Amino acid sequence: MAELLDPRNDFLFKRIFGSEENRDVLITFLNRTFAEANRPSLTEIHLLNPYTDKDAPRDKQSILDIRAKTSEGEMINIEMQLFNKYDTEKRTLFYWSKLYSGQLQEGQPYKALKKCVTINILNFSFLPNEQYHNIFHLREERSGISLSDDIELHFLELPKLDVSKHSIQEGGLVNWLLFLKGTQRNQWEVLSMNEPVLKKAMDTLEFLSQDAEVRQLYEARQRYLHDEASIREGAFAEGEYTKAIKIASKMLKMGVDLSVIIEASGLSEAQVLKLQKES
Repeated sequence: MAELLDPRNDFLFKRIFGSEENRDVLITFLNRTFAEANRPSLTEIHLLNPYTDKDAPRDKQSILDIRAKTSEGEMINIEMQLFNKYDTEKRTLFYWSKLYSGQLQEGQPYKALKKCVTINILNFSFLPNEQYHNIFHLREERSGISLSDDIELHFLELPKLDVSKHSIQEGGLVNWLLFLKGTQRNQWEVLSMNEPVLKKAMDTLEFLSQDAEVRQLYEARQRYLHDEASIREGAFAEGEYTKAIKIASKMLKMGVDLSVIIEASGLSEAQVLKLQKES
């Protein structure tokens, strides 16, 4: 039997959750997610950008998120992020705003705008808490009064899902996240017994993992994602270093003690001394 591919790869994730034939898989996943926000279940959705062969990762600019619309007109965007692209909160708000404003046609009133929900499945820790599922709305800080229900942001952080603390639950979101996190095949039977539709996602993953062309496309996407992440990490590190140099240079001009500069900037003593000589 072929080694299973990683469902956290966005190309593969869209094949499993964003295809017309697997709409029932997507609906069930959404309902398990929304249940934790005390929302009623969905019965039907319309895929706005279903998976097609055009989504193949030969085009490195492919947008591999999933966009759907409920029967009430509510817009939903789901994105799998294998690596940290940084500024996650700003990126989320930017894409939410595009989804929200993009609903209006010229001349339409603002009341035509429908609620937009973004669901970010992250393969890295993002928020400073231990919850694997965080939900954000627009609320008044002290009274909790809702300004508008039109914004709803979900962050599902896979690293925070500790299998020893979060056991397999009947019909719960945990089952789906354990599958995405890469739970071993020997646990699949238990997961699918508790969550029958999940078996279809598992069967799809197994089928795709045995397809030579899919594996080739998957590996191409993996290489691109790894290369992109390496470049981003390098740029981030370079940006942080530049920022530290500016802080240290400014403090040197102010005559601040070297030990304080080293602690505040994060630079080494040798780097600070070198700056001191050059200034």
